[in-house]
Amino acid sequence: MKAIRLDKPGGLDRLRLHDLPDPGRPGPGQIRVRISASSLNYHDYGVASGRMPTEDGRIPMSDGAGTVEAVGEGVEDFAAGDAVVSCFFPLWQDGEAAVADFKTTPGDGIDGYARESVVAPASWFTRAPKGWSHAEAATLTTAGLTAWRALVVDGGLKAGNDVLVLGTGGVSIFALQMAKAMGARVAATSSSDEKLERLRAMGADFTVNYKADPEWGSAVIDWTGGRGVDHVVEVGGPATLPQSIKAARIGGHLALIGVLTGRSGEIPTALMMARQQRLQGLIVGSRRHQEDMVRGLEATGIRPVIDRSFPLEGIADAFRHEESGRHFGKICLEF
Repeated sequence: MKAIRLDKPGGLDRLRLHDLPDPGRPGPGQIRVRISASSLNYHDYGVASGRMPTEDGRIPMSDGAGTVEAVGEGVEDFAAGDAVVSCFFPLWQDGEAAVADFKTTPGDGIDGYARESVVAPASWFTRAPKGWSHAEAATLTTAGLTAWRALVVDGGLKAGNDVLVLGTGGVSIFALQMAKAMGARVAATSSSDEKLERLRAMGADFTVNYKADPEWGSAVIDWTGGRGVDHVVEVGGPATLPQSIKAARIGGHLALIGVLTGRSGEIPTALMMARQQRLQGLIVGSRRHQEDMVRGLEATGIRPVIDRSFPLEGIADAFRHEESGRHFGKICLEF
């Protein structure tokens, strides 16, 4: 089977196509999946670029979607022919967060889904939404579930809430779609007026160019009539968090997801305390969260926004496209 391996010390020019042995038939409790698609995330880029070192020869990519080819003894959740999608934390099945690292995350601590076939425990997958392509389903493992957990699981999103999303990456686009589908109003930021226009076409109620208006938190506050938003999907990190705190209402919820602007920095903790806000860090979610999300997506009719797809052997070009920042929504691999 075809697969991509990453040679140490990492770097996009060290992603190499290999022909690996077939994984064979599934054992008890396992399924064999023909992987047909993956999608790119900032975490995957961190691994591939060498910024997040991993073992020599690691198969990258945390997201995988495809078709069950065979099931092992005792597997009842799936049958041959079922469309499935992988879980980011395959050992976190349910309950409160049980992991604080990436030792069990495919594409980082263990081999991922940049390969044509895999044999793994059935519990490492959930069913994909009915009628979705494999590329569409592959966007859910990381980006889709992160947005779902931020707004629905941790945030308790309600109709009539105001939500702020930052930028036009996969998590932010999913958060916009989910919030609108559930009756919320959405404010969105970008440095591109063209992208802001596309966000408005998708239903964003208010947009602001953060380069043209560095005090965009105040602009969001004004949009809400001085109250502030109920939820912030905070993907930027230290450089954007001060404005997000300003934009959120008293008692508001800020889901801290990304470190796109760095891993540390000065935060106006006194303002956050005074406004009695809740800042909650999160990394994706559990298998149960993913099962609930799939049902929610089927009920609302949401479909992911895919910017562009690349073949498996074009994985380095896919990451370079991500690196450029020109994309709107998800970048996928289809093979």
